[in-house]
Amino acid sequence: MRVLVVEDEECLADMIAAELRRAAIVVDIAHDGRAALAGLRLGGYDVLVLDGELPAPHADALRRYVVAERLPTRVLLLTAAGPDDRAADPAPAADDWLAKPFAPEELLARVVPLGRPARRAEPQIIERAGVTVDTARGLAARDGRPLALSRTEFGVLEVLLRAQGAVVSGDELIEEVWEEHTRYGGNAVRVTLGALRAKLGDPPVIEAAPGGGYRMTDGAGAEGAGTEGPGAGGEPEPGARRASV
Repeated sequence: MRVLVVEDEECLADMIAAELRRAAIVVDIAHDGRAALAGLRLGGYDVLVLDGELPAPHADALRRYVVAERLPTRVLLLTAAGPDDRAADPAPAADDWLAKPFAPEELLARVVPLGRPARRAEPQIIERAGVTVDTARGLAARDGRPLALSRTEFGVLEVLLRAQGAVVSGDELIEEVWEEHTRYGGNAVRVTLGALRAKLGDPPVIEAAPGGGYRMTDGAGAEGAGTEGPGAGGEPEPGARRASV
C-alpha cells in the first residue's frame, strides 16, 4: 500500500508517517498543496491522508483533482470541523474523516481499510515454492520457518510472489516498494535482493532473468541466483530515482 500524507505541520506529518511505516506501508509526505498535486499527478497512491485546513492550494482543490482525474486514491480527511461543518462542505466528499487530535492507532485503523478496496481481488496470503507471505499480518515464512524481513525485503518478496513467475524489472520494484522522497544508491535493489536471498536460504527461489529483471522460480534451483546486477541476467541499473534500503 502507498500513502501520500499532506500535512503542513511537519511534526504531525512525521508522526503520521512513522505510524504507517511501522505497519509496512510506503509513505510519502507533502507539506503544501503544490507538492501534493505534483505527487498525485505521478499517481500510484492508494490513500491520501489530507489536512483539511491546508493552506492554498487548499484541501478542497486536492479533493476535486482526485475526482476530476478519476484517481483510484481514497481520501482520509483530517479535520477539526464538526458534523454540521462537514455537511456544508462544497468539495467532493472524502471517503472517511478523522477529527484532530487523534490517537496513532486510530489513524492506522482508518487508513488500512481505505487502502484495501483497490487490492481486494488480490489474495492476502500468497505462496510459491514453499515461500508464504501474509500481507494482512506482515508475516513471511519458508517451509513453515518464519522469516525476519525488513520492510523493503518484505515488499520485494510480495511483489515477486504476486508476479507468479513473471519477470519484474528493477524499476518496477523501486516503484512498488521504495518511497518517493528518500534517496537511494544505484545498487539498492541488488543489495536488498542479496539480503532477501540469504534469509530465504536454499534452494534459491529468486533468479536474475535473462534480458533483465528478477522472478520467482519453483524452487528447483534458479540459474544465476547467486549473482546479481548487470552481469547476472542483464538486469540494468535502475534509474537514479527513489528511496533507500
